[in-house]
Amino acid sequence: MPETSVAHFYDELADDYHLIYSDWDLDVGKSAHHGHGLTPAGKKVFDKPLPNSEPKLRAVFDKLTAKFGTVLVIVDQPASIGALPLTVARDAGCQVAYLPGLAMRRIADLYPGEAKTDAKDAAVIADAARTMPHTLRSLELTDEITAELTVLVGFDQDLAAEATRTSNRIRGLLTQFHPSLERALGPRLDHQAVTWLLERYGSPSALRKAGRRRLVELIRPKAPRMAQRLIDDVFDALDEQTVVVPGTGTLDIVIPSLTASLAAVHTQRRATEAQINTLLEAHPLSPVLTSMPGVGVRTTAVLLVTVGDGTSFPTAAHPASYAGLAPTTKSSGTSIHGEHAPRGGNRQLKRAMFLSAFACMNADPASRASYDKQRTRGKTHTQALLRLARQRISVLFAMLRDGTFYQSRTPRDVELAA
Repeated sequence: MPETSVAHFYDELADDYHLIYSDWDLDVGKSAHHGHGLTPAGKKVFDKPLPNSEPKLRAVFDKLTAKFGTVLVIVDQPASIGALPLTVARDAGCQVAYLPGLAMRRIADLYPGEAKTDAKDAAVIADAARTMPHTLRSLELTDEITAELTVLVGFDQDLAAEATRTSNRIRGLLTQFHPSLERALGPRLDHQAVTWLLERYGSPSALRKAGRRRLVELIRPKAPRMAQRLIDDVFDALDEQTVVVPGTGTLDIVIPSLTASLAAVHTQRRATEAQINTLLEAHPLSPVLTSMPGVGVRTTAVLLVTVGDGTSFPTAAHPASYAGLAPTTKSSGTSIHGEHAPRGGNRQLKRAMFLSAFACMNADPASRASYDKQRTRGKTHTQALLRLARQRISVLFAMLRDGTFYQSRTPRDVELAA
């Protein structure tokens, strides 16, 4: 969600500004979250659990606004279990903001004591928000499309993580019992023909029993061009190993089950991508973003969820820093270690930009020229891609700002610009 500083709220509200901080517990099964309220002078005006239901939340917010005027409600989980309190707070006329978790933990280290409770966290962050308002981030009211994209993007990323976990488990088992077979099938697990094959013939003995010719005929409708080559590779791998590792018989049970789960996850991801694509068709900024090579459905969705229309960032350097793509210099005294990619930033956005930079290499001559130039300067593949991602996010920021489509430059233009 786009972030901007809310320190200016204090200047605008002056003496009428009263603050309430709500620390929302990560356990979504709990019925209450602890709230702590402070006035600008530091006087405690609220310190009790808050119920997580609309009628009771509304009653609390209405009472506070009636007594103090303007109230700022702060949460540390704005996109998940803090969604209902934020929506109710907005509807009750409260200002809303949040304090990033990393900033909260660093600030908490400045306070005495090692205990970590909801009440203490609420008090610490309320005081930090009062004394260091620059650490707060405002929360823009998102439209329905962006809200739905946020949920679907999160679900798609969960599915991707599950697919990776299941795929690694399959490859680990194949490596344990038949490494040659893993080398033949492991890198192709994302292909529907391979998952179909392993779902029905999960062990070396089952593959041998099915026979080369039959498997080619079965696979050909699902992989017309690679059927013969795939089965040849499978039987070449089977011929490489003559011994049977103890426990191999369990593959007939485990591999088909895992492969069925993997195929189901891939089916869910395709369905989710279709739903995301439907939402993007209704978003006015989608054609602008997808005009850049390497920016597909998933990358566009991530950009809209994390960056929005770009108005929350004053310059192109801000979204680059937010994504963790802006280089940082480490120096101490006369020792300067040069520029390094920061470890922080929005990982979701950083990963999307990195993969997008990799995907555009063969589609955009300007991007390829920029990458090659970094490699000739001694940068590694990853370093060159990160620098390319940094350049591309600046271009995307300009596209969003001006509402213009991507215009590719020739390699000569890139060289002159450099």
